Amino acid sequence: MVANDNALQTRIDELESKLAFQEITMNDLNQELSAHRELIDKLQVQVKLMFSQIHDLKGSNMASESEETPPPHY
Repeated sequence: MVANDNALQTRIDELESKLAFQEITMNDLNQELSAHRELIDKLQVQVKLMFSQIHDLKGSNMASESEETPPPHY
């Protein structure tokens, strides 16, 4: 009976150890996921700002047809 109790206690200890490791891993992964989500949010803001800046510049750097000088062969 003592051998059974020792084997059972060993199994319980191993399971508790694995559970503790899994909890640590889950917490680490959760922190990493949160950091990635924060980074993605910041990058989305930057991309939206860049798109709006590109949109604002789209027409400003090109002259209209009436403002264009004709090519040299005309």
